[in-house]
Amino acid sequence: MRNQTSLEGKRILVTGGTTGIGRATVALLAREGARVLTFGRHRQELDEALSQAGGGRGSADGLTADVATRDGIDQVFAAVDEKLGGIDVLVANAGVSAEPLHESEEDEWRYAVDTNLTGVFAGARQAILRMIEQGGGHLLFVGSISAENKSAGESVYAATKAGLQAFAETLRKEVQDKNIRVSVIQPGSVATPMQGSGDEEMQAAIDRHEMLHAEDIADAIHFMLTRPERTDIVNLRIEPRVQK
Repeated sequence: MRNQTSLEGKRILVTGGTTGIGRATVALLAREGARVLTFGRHRQELDEALSQAGGGRGSADGLTADVATRDGIDQVFAAVDEKLGGIDVLVANAGVSAEPLHESEEDEWRYAVDTNLTGVFAGARQAILRMIEQGGGHLLFVGSISAENKSAGESVYAATKAGLQAFAETLRKEVQDKNIRVSVIQPGSVATPMQGSGDEEMQAAIDRHEMLHAEDIADAIHFMLTRPERTDIVNLRIEPRVQK
């Protein structure tokens, strides 16, 4: 009766899969039999992520590219066509933090918008065009509770994540008749490099149940991707028990 969706052989692009949530997601999906392609800006982090993802039933491959640029998106989807031969799932995870607007140089806040929002639009468009041709697919966007919390110090970041939320919920209605599912996961505090904290400090926060492991979010992403095809998890909010 459940008809859970198998990830065996699924062609999955994970953006920003070289650190944090992305890296944990790449490793888990590859273990579950998916053919995963990912990318990031730095070769060393990419190599580490691919090494961590090795040994599963599936595979993981990658390249260095920047989701904030047109050239980066073109490079990534050329690799999608060459290495995967198409795309069944897009996990749009790439993102950067940002200082408050008045404390940022213009190039800095513009780069955050280009990464967290414009790059998501561009990647989603390329994925949708391919999914329409093949008869369907699944888009999963990694958002943030910042879109709702609107905490001081997060003016730019919260705006990009709120924009992502509105984009995804509206896009879902636009591609329903194309057999494309759209989901958003909204993590709370997660122990990743984006936090800007040391490993010991983050581990202490995890012990106090104030932060989650990146693997906790990867597990939730796996859950969302493996629901029956009749099911669309529109939003999933996941926080540590003691969310600040």
